[in-house]
Amino acid sequence: MFVSHSDLWSMTRATTGLSMRSDPRRPGGISWGPHWVKVRPRAVYGVASEKKKKSPICTADELHYVSVPNSDWTLGLWRYLPSPQSQGKPRRNHPLLLLSGVATNAIGYDLSPQSSFARYMSSQGFDTWILEVRGAGLSTIRMDFGKVKQPVDATRDSSVEHGMDGIFPSGFLEARQNSDIVSQIRDVSQRLVNIIEKGQLPVPEQLLDLQGRFFTRLEEFQKQLDLIVKYDWDFDHYLEEDVPAAMEYIRTHCKPKDGKLLAIGHSMGGILLYAMLSRCCSEGRNFGFTSIATLGSSLDYTTSKSSLKLLLPLADPAEVLNVPVIPIGALLAAAHPLASRPPYFLSWLSSQVSAQGMMNPKLLDKLVLNNFCTVPAKLLLQLATAFQEGGLRDRSGTFFYKDYLRKSNVPVLALAGDQDLICPPEAVYETAKLIPEDFVAYKVFGEPGGPHYGHYDLVGGRMVADQVYPCIIEFLNRNDVI
Repeated sequence: MFVSHSDLWSMTRATTGLSMRSDPRRPGGISWGPHWVKVRPRAVYGVASEKKKKSPICTADELHYVSVPNSDWTLGLWRYLPSPQSQGKPRRNHPLLLLSGVATNAIGYDLSPQSSFARYMSSQGFDTWILEVRGAGLSTIRMDFGKVKQPVDATRDSSVEHGMDGIFPSGFLEARQNSDIVSQIRDVSQRLVNIIEKGQLPVPEQLLDLQGRFFTRLEEFQKQLDLIVKYDWDFDHYLEEDVPAAMEYIRTHCKPKDGKLLAIGHSMGGILLYAMLSRCCSEGRNFGFTSIATLGSSLDYTTSKSSLKLLLPLADPAEVLNVPVIPIGALLAAAHPLASRPPYFLSWLSSQVSAQGMMNPKLLDKLVLNNFCTVPAKLLLQLATAFQEGGLRDRSGTFFYKDYLRKSNVPVLALAGDQDLICPPEAVYETAKLIPEDFVAYKVFGEPGGPHYGHYDLVGGRMVADQVYPCIIEFLNRNDVI
């Protein structure tokens, strides 16, 4: 069943749980023609077969929902159809899947009409899909007794509950249990605040009230604790459940002749793609990809000076396992005003996202305030193994994901930014060098005299349309064959 764009603005709270408001990412409500919401039976992949309205947060042409087998999660898939500008371009043989970084949603790939990775790909003729994994963006979870909720971070700008009001019992968690969880989150979050402040010279206390800013946002979690306790997954859940469900849905919908997809992953999205290649090599399974491109991604950070090493003290299992979630989005949103506005006390935080001068300040504001989510401590604990000898490993600790990349025959484009503080070029190369040389291309963007590329700049920096995107398109064109 399809719903046309003319129906979208009659959206009700019962449908999406979001209050009506204009899209903050699209001034004036600009759109690119017809928008659709894809509705499928829930039996395998999709949602209930009833008329649904697309959330105004979603700026894609279509919003699809994919049920994860043996799970309560339903994932969001943003679809961008080949645009009229793609006329005259070669006919594409494979759909394109985009995977985002840790604790991020689809917005990073479609930040504005003038800065949209996804729109650029669709303008080149690619049927483009962005996956929002569990806990991110418009993904939802079916709670006990039939209530459906969106992730915690949806509470920043809107009400998130939808479904049958009053069915979910108010006493689901005891008050003491609620208080304990919030207290635990506060303790770990205080450590994050301390880490941020240690990266800056002392400043007047009245000007650096980061703790106050953050803990004000943290109070929102108390309204969502019944959802927070469901944040119980790790990297392997994405790898073994979420991504395969999305791939199967896209294959079924697009029907590529060889059953394969093109894929691009930024940050953790690229880590997922590398891990999938390694798993398939170890088990002798079909890869499912005709080629992949990774942007600022690595399975092994031990040889690099990644700024994420600052967070390793949080990865002590004895301290963190008692805390269900890490509110990365709330912390960044609280700190961002001190990083982006005079007197720029936390300006070093902005450089973690983008190199100086590479992003419009308003777009950087949108990215930081709207793109980041809350994540389970378990997820960060597993990702922290990428900083240990042998690199990223599975949840059992016995499978090292980089060990089997040498057997891969899937073409890989590995891109790095010269001023990427999170995944420096040496980290990107540490993984790329493991792939047989006939199947890998490695490139660093940035020049000694500028422009420079930070972690997000490979996706949405001001120079990407002239420098990065053509490189990616040339790679995809070469491998988009049956």
